[in-house]
Amino acid sequence: MKKLVLFLPVMLLLMLTGTSCRKSLQYTTVNIKDSIRHYYPIKRGQQLDIMFQITNTGNEALIIHDIQPSCGCIVLDKSSHIVIPEHHSRQFHATYNSSKNVGEVMHHIRIYGNILPKREAELSFQVNVVPDASYTRDYEELYQNQQKDKGSVKRMVDGTEAERGYYIDGER
Repeated sequence: MKKLVLFLPVMLLLMLTGTSCRKSLQYTTVNIKDSIRHYYPIKRGQQLDIMFQITNTGNEALIIHDIQPSCGCIVLDKSSHIVIPEHHSRQFHATYNSSKNVGEVMHHIRIYGNILPKREAELSFQVNVVPDASYTRDYEELYQNQQKDKGSVKRMVDGTEAERGYYIDGER
C-alpha cells in the first residue's frame, strides 16, 4: 500500500511536467508564386498541368492540414499532412481536366494551415476551354435548324403578315 501511495504522486508529477513542455502552434506567413494565373486556351478534354510553389516566409514551421480545390475536375498530388520548415519552399502539382467545361473557367485552390491572417491562402487560375472544331456548328447548320423551328430566320427577317401590312402567295 505504501508503494502505491508513493507511486501516485510521482505519476502525477510526471504527467504535469510532460504536458507543460508542449509548444503551441504559432502562425506564419506564406508566399505563393504567381497566385493568380491566366492560362492560354485549351481544347475541351485536354488536361492542364499546374505547378505551384509555396514558400514559408515566416519564422515558424508551416503545417498544411488541407488543400481543397474548388472543383472535382482538379486533382491534387498531395500527402495528408505537409510540413514546410521556415524559409523553405515546396512545389505542388495539380491536374485540371477540362472535359466538363466550355468557355471561360475560373477555379481556386485553397490551402489551410497555420497561415496568417485568415488561416488560409488561395491560388486561382483562369482558362478558356474551347470546344473541338468537329463539334462546332457552322452558320449553315444553325440556319437550317432555325428553319425547322417555329420562329425561323425567314420569319424573323421578313416579319409576320400583321407586321408587313401585306401577304404573299403561299403564306396563307
